[in-house]
Amino acid sequence: MLIDTYDRVATDLRVSLTDRCNLRCTYCMPEEGLQWLAKPDLLSDDEIVRLVRVAVTQLGIDEVRFTGGEPLLRPGLVSIVEQCAALTPRPKMSLTTNGIGLRRTAAALKAAGLDRVNVSLDTLRPDVFKTLTRRDRHHDVLAGLEAARDAGLTPVKVNTVLMPGLNGDEAPDLLAWAVEHGYELRFIEQMPLDAQHGWKRDGMITAGDILSSLRTRFTLTAEGDGERGSAPAERWLVDGGPHRVGVIASVTRPFCRACDRTRLTADGQVRTCLFAREETDLRGALRSGAPDEEIARIWRLAMWGKKAGSGLDDPSFLQPDRPMSAIGG
Repeated sequence: MLIDTYDRVATDLRVSLTDRCNLRCTYCMPEEGLQWLAKPDLLSDDEIVRLVRVAVTQLGIDEVRFTGGEPLLRPGLVSIVEQCAALTPRPKMSLTTNGIGLRRTAAALKAAGLDRVNVSLDTLRPDVFKTLTRRDRHHDVLAGLEAARDAGLTPVKVNTVLMPGLNGDEAPDLLAWAVEHGYELRFIEQMPLDAQHGWKRDGMITAGDILSSLRTRFTLTAEGDGERGSAPAERWLVDGGPHRVGVIASVTRPFCRACDRTRLTADGQVRTCLFAREETDLRGALRSGAPDEEIARIWRLAMWGKKAGSGLDDPSFLQPDRPMSAIGG
């Protein structure tokens, strides 16, 4: 069990498979990209599967989310999913992706054992997409979403970040589109994830702003707290259901008290929080021949030191120095 001093138990593991990405989103990284991790520093496929096995069989993890960077850039992704699906007990498995490579991989991922996907899409306008991502790939994302739905990687969740002056007016249109296509839309408050430290709290589009915009066209009925559990998204029924929309208010209404996550970076470090400044090395233990029991002990000790909150609700919050692409969302 991965328990901390605030009696939170981590059962959800986020695994970053790579720090690389084929987009250059303005709220994530500079146009020229970042200095990527050297290949020897990255965990191998076998090392990833071993750490997931330790987490599932010894530490009580029952849900695994593969992230990046862009996880579809990982050549061994399908094999990693297949091996993790063979674990006993079998964890629930999902993938967070920008969707560009889903059209060609969705069926194979489903056959390997992946349960569902989260796809990032911030706009329905191709020109705005190009401005936001610095790439002309909007059509590929839409095709990837359709492929995921057709392959049965459901519910297909769409993650959207709204920014003033770019896509801030699109909330109602995005929700209407998601309802039409059978996707579950989730708006995420913009967080300080950019390596160039351009994020500013003042002027950000808040959860309250998003809900007010949606209510100009839809009737929203809040789900009860019992339905939410430890999930980060507050959810509302749209026009009485069955469709739902979620809002993740990471900045204005942080959900740290119910957090059940532990994170593994692409280079084998345990992170207790997306915004933690401290990391605990598992790669070194792996490569020095440590047995599974020792790796589990190190992981438990790391999680015991988890802080009460992320600090995002503090107006003086400073972004962490390490690029988020290697940590995962």
